[in-house]
Amino acid sequence: MLKQRLITALILIPLALYCVFAISLEAFSLAILVVITAGAWEWAPLMGLRRLASKLAYTASVALMLALLIYWVPVDQIWQDRQLHPIYYSLVMVGFGWWIIATLLTLKYPNSRRLWSRTRSIVGVFGYLTLIPAWVGLLAVRSLNYSESTVFGGFAVLFVLLLVWAADVGAFFAGVRYGRNKLMPAVSPGKTMEGLIGGIALAFVVMMVVSHWVKVPADQFNGYYLTGLLTVVASVFGDLSESMFKRCAGVKDSGSLLPGHGGVLDRIDSLTAALPVFTVSYLWLLA
Repeated sequence: MLKQRLITALILIPLALYCVFAISLEAFSLAILVVITAGAWEWAPLMGLRRLASKLAYTASVALMLALLIYWVPVDQIWQDRQLHPIYYSLVMVGFGWWIIATLLTLKYPNSRRLWSRTRSIVGVFGYLTLIPAWVGLLAVRSLNYSESTVFGGFAVLFVLLLVWAADVGAFFAGVRYGRNKLMPAVSPGKTMEGLIGGIALAFVVMMVVSHWVKVPADQFNGYYLTGLLTVVASVFGDLSESMFKRCAGVKDSGSLLPGHGGVLDRIDSLTAALPVFTVSYLWLLA
């Protein structure tokens, strides 16, 4: 399993970096549309959809929403005078609010299950709230300062990716080595408090290295580290919330497309929370 995970990661990481840095914003928006659409396909079973027609309809509805966003807000209009387009701003705020609610639902699980597990449409709405703002947040971050520097936003995306990867890697190794106290056994039995601390600690190391490298101004230290911390915590609950929905649906992995990793949704679950939270935190604390 570990060997498969490493091989898949060695393929996916260069591909992700190529998409972030080497293709146009228009192509990037379409590439992540494909990824999010794949995530929607895997979300359909979590809401109890089993028939092919039903799964296709839900997946198509997500793809259509994203296509309409591309049409309504061309990539060169996402930022105007350093202000995020009102539609994009509204959607990332919706995503930010959703992850506050999702965190509470996860913390209250299994009692919170009674509020939503019996109604397919509610879980379907949760899917929209998870996937659409994530796409919006990723495109907003990638297009930061694009007219001044075509790679600035790419490095901002890379920063978010590094935080999420550091939190994941740190949690894994700290959990294996020191894990004793379960974090949320009803949601994800394998995660521990020690793993959470290890993940946050490694993410802070990443923040310190990046801060030194880009020379973050002293008067932005508080905003910078708070933005990073909120992003990391959100990524943890993005992972946990998907685990919660999979547990309710009786599903171990969201799919099998990525050997050793499960499905696309299993790989982007942390990012679906981290991206809108990072975008809002950036706007409030750093912009």
